[in-house]
Amino acid sequence: SPCPARQELSQRPNSKAAAGSTVSVCNLRMRARGILKEYRVVGRRLPSTAVPQPPLYEMRIFATDSVTAKSRFWYFVRHLKKLKKMHGEVLQCKIVPPKKALRVKNYGVWLRYNSRSGTHNMYKEYRDMAPAAAITQCYREMGARHRARASSIHILKIKEIASKDCKRPCVTQFHDSKLKFPLPHRVHRRLHAPRFTTVRPKTTF
Repeated sequence: SPCPARQELSQRPNSKAAAGSTVSVCNLRMRARGILKEYRVVGRRLPSTAVPQPPLYEMRIFATDSVTAKSRFWYFVRHLKKLKKMHGEVLQCKIVPPKKALRVKNYGVWLRYNSRSGTHNMYKEYRDMAPAAAITQCYREMGARHRARASSIHILKIKEIASKDCKRPCVTQFHDSKLKFPLPHRVHRRLHAPRFTTVRPKTTF
């Protein structure tokens, strides 16, 4: 999400996704602190005599708490559907639990961000156990590598991808069945070693 929100706004019951409708500028100072959570926010325009059953809008938003998730929902709905908070209501805002949370998965993230020189599109890959954790990695990396603020990052899409479709070396290096990790800080504890000694033990090799 531009601030952790994936800009995927779908209208129900027609279920038509506004794929190309994205916001170019994000003026709100959203902060991505801690581990982000994935929220499913559903809202609509207030019923009236002209439209007694207004359509529902659903968004998948990554935020730190439910207050931020609702705020981001109204920000995008205001730009994409010309609907303000005072004329609408939130019907549901709940945390989406990750699927197969004990299995490591590969995620592809499509994003765009605003820098001092303009707007840039980007594709990144992460390896984690939940989409929210992968998006958290994305915000940390964008802030470290590109000095991008959370308010200027727009997550357009996140998708779980197969190992054969991964392109980035930082992810493909873990796709080895005989993968081994070094032990740089090893402590050898001998069974019959003296309890007191005058030699400092070596723990680095």
